[in-house]
Amino acid sequence: MQYIKKASKTSSTGEQDVRATVQNMLDDIEAGGEDVCRAYAEKLDKYTGDIVVSEADRKASHANVNQRLKDDIRFARDNVRRFAEAQLATIGNTELEIVPGLIAGQRQIPVSAAGCYAPGGRYSHVASAIMTVTTAKVAGVQHISACSPTRPGEGMHPAVLYALDVCGADNILNLGGVQGIAAMAFGLFGCSPARVLAGPGNQYVAEAKRILFGRVGIDMFAGPTESMVIADASADPAIVASDLVGQAEHGYNSPVWLISLDEKLAKEVNDLIPGLIADLPKLNRDNAAIAWEEYGEIMVCDSREEAVQVSDSYASEHLQVQADDLDWWLENLTDYGSLFLGEETTVAYGDKVSGPNHVLPTKGAAHYTGGLSVGKFIKTVTWQRSTREANREIGQACARISRLEGMEGHARTADVRLAKYFPGENFDLTGE
Repeated sequence: MQYIKKASKTSSTGEQDVRATVQNMLDDIEAGGEDVCRAYAEKLDKYTGDIVVSEADRKASHANVNQRLKDDIRFARDNVRRFAEAQLATIGNTELEIVPGLIAGQRQIPVSAAGCYAPGGRYSHVASAIMTVTTAKVAGVQHISACSPTRPGEGMHPAVLYALDVCGADNILNLGGVQGIAAMAFGLFGCSPARVLAGPGNQYVAEAKRILFGRVGIDMFAGPTESMVIADASADPAIVASDLVGQAEHGYNSPVWLISLDEKLAKEVNDLIPGLIADLPKLNRDNAAIAWEEYGEIMVCDSREEAVQVSDSYASEHLQVQADDLDWWLENLTDYGSLFLGEETTVAYGDKVSGPNHVLPTKGAAHYTGGLSVGKFIKTVTWQRSTREANREIGQACARISRLEGMEGHARTADVRLAKYFPGENFDLTGE
């Protein structure tokens, strides 16, 4: 493998800088409650309005969003819901008679409450509102809280509010950042304390979720958005370049990577990207320019097997394949958040409307987890029931293993049952 362009930074660069700040904020909010939360909203977002979105404000958002956008939001919601329902259908209860008289099983139980975060800093993430709330709703979560950052002097963006409302959020807060995460986790402003927190956000939001993990569940450890394209000589360099730039605009620290099987294509893409970035609106241009300069990479591999090996080592959040024999790539690629096969399928479709969730693992987490799904909001719990006769075999084995381990108290819970259920019988319970 050779580099046409090598990144000077990684997605982990600078993440230590925010840890102490976030921990201090969480401690302050937990100790001071809603008043401290309001103070942070005023200090950081210049917002002094109502935190809890009223029913009247929810209805107003319907009037403040044009009909075409409302139709688009409902279209995206319906696609996400259909895909989540299909996921749910693959998760089921089960039971099995392990040995005669011992029946064990598992149940799928939705968590009682979830907190869904929709970013709203550089961009108003309507799609994140749809992805998180809809998925929690399909999973059967009883209480869904949601929040999104406010605009200076105003509440959240009307379209984000509309999306949160029509997707089924029970409690909606005009709060962003660490204070929004804290409010949902700690059960402030009428929220049921979240058992799972979900949704993307900046490094402060991601760090807040990381710190709270264990106390609550989270969708995944997340960092800046990242995207990789694998392309061969059949790919259109203009489309490859456009897809890379389209993901780089997420933020100044959003890595984008190209693995090319053709050196000519790689160089053409490298030449096209600066012009595509320069043509973006200013905010998008500034983000994409830094992301490309500091985090962008172009690599050339000699074979598709090598390309798979390199791609899997990166375990990118989004992975596009613009190459021949798409079925081969689908079968052989293993480490990614979500896979987009063919020129006709771009990451932006998955980000916004196509159905599979866009809350995905970053920073190598795709080595061990997938993206947000109904399963993230559901606990798989087990149960068992035994007859007295089953105790004859189970009890003896339990007692012997427990004594072998030195756990006499465990062994005696089996002994007492054997003595009661089989009076007068002798059993070898020594474990020797």
